[in-house]
Amino acid sequence: MKKQKICIIGGGLSGLATASALADLDVDIDLVSAKMNQNLFSNRTVAISQNNLSFFDFTKTKFWPCKKMKLFSQGKEESFFKIFDLEKNNRKIFYVIENSKLIKSIFKKINEKKNVNLKADEMVTKIDSSGLLKKVEFKKHSSKYNLIILCVGKNSNLTKNIFNDNSLQSSYEEVSITTIVNHTAFKNDTAKQVFLDKGIFALLPLSNSKTSIVWTVDKNLIQKNDLIIKKNIKILCNDFLKNVKFKNNLERNNLNFFIREKYYDDRILLFGDALHAVHPFAGQGFNMILRDLKNLKKILIERINYGLDIGSTDSLSEFSDQTKPRNFVYSMGLDFLRSCFKPNNKPFKDLRNIMMTNINKSDYAKNRIYEIADPDIKFNTTE
Repeated sequence: MKKQKICIIGGGLSGLATASALADLDVDIDLVSAKMNQNLFSNRTVAISQNNLSFFDFTKTKFWPCKKMKLFSQGKEESFFKIFDLEKNNRKIFYVIENSKLIKSIFKKINEKKNVNLKADEMVTKIDSSGLLKKVEFKKHSSKYNLIILCVGKNSNLTKNIFNDNSLQSSYEEVSITTIVNHTAFKNDTAKQVFLDKGIFALLPLSNSKTSIVWTVDKNLIQKNDLIIKKNIKILCNDFLKNVKFKNNLERNNLNFFIREKYYDDRILLFGDALHAVHPFAGQGFNMILRDLKNLKKILIERINYGLDIGSTDSLSEFSDQTKPRNFVYSMGLDFLRSCFKPNNKPFKDLRNIMMTNINKSDYAKNRIYEIADPDIKFNTTE
């Protein structure tokens, strides 16, 4: 029987991760992108949960483990006080890696797979039906596929032309400022997050002498001068890091909330950021994509094993039915939590601090929070 073909359109992190995960299946895959650069540099990092890391074959990729997490709130005179901490008997809570290093690692894995064909610098001009399959037209040729997976984001023309549906979306009216800093070496195994009066300041360890900084700030409050921002970052780091030096420039990204209503069309599946986008304060964006990928891979394996069409409506509707309700509840829950931690939400500040301080006293409550962040993890209720 002839192998079924998958076309993954999009050379970003979600497209690469999808190609890497599905490369283990008995299918042929074309990974297509107009801009595909394995040397892509970015200040951004991803935090991956224990179970999502186990799902991927990242044994040769150097992730930095986080064994602890601490939350702080801003007090008087720019001081910080701890309101929550999490440590699981020396168990690693999650792992952190720079986007650029993860992309290089996935590229290397994909290049070793004979059933994955990289179509770099290719422009998709049209997607049309061709009998029972879908035909993707490029500038100089065309190919037919059983399944097309769009990993090109919600704002791409390709997505908009095919999926013109109602979606729940809004702007957080915030900007995330990301950078990576070097500093004096110490046992750097704790992720820290500070809830400021004017933003959220996060420090994610990348090594004993390197840390990722993610600072989310109201658009109206952000300084345009990078030198001033770097000076403020150094001040905020004073309680946690010594001899801070910036490894690279600052990177800014607008933050939006987004939930897709329609997940698929005829043999076309939306994926990644085109399905959902949440605030980065909980570090769940890429983890949600990986959970979706687990579901998709399982469904496709079953279809292939039974000799069924992987791009059929039954196949895609099964994926939608399994993931959409979970993603909706999860996204709305994170959005609610974000509103509770919103910098200018002063009525909630004292209540939030009291609530988190009390939760911090309960191992049972902390375990439940950890299970929400990593749903596949289960603890005994006595822990």
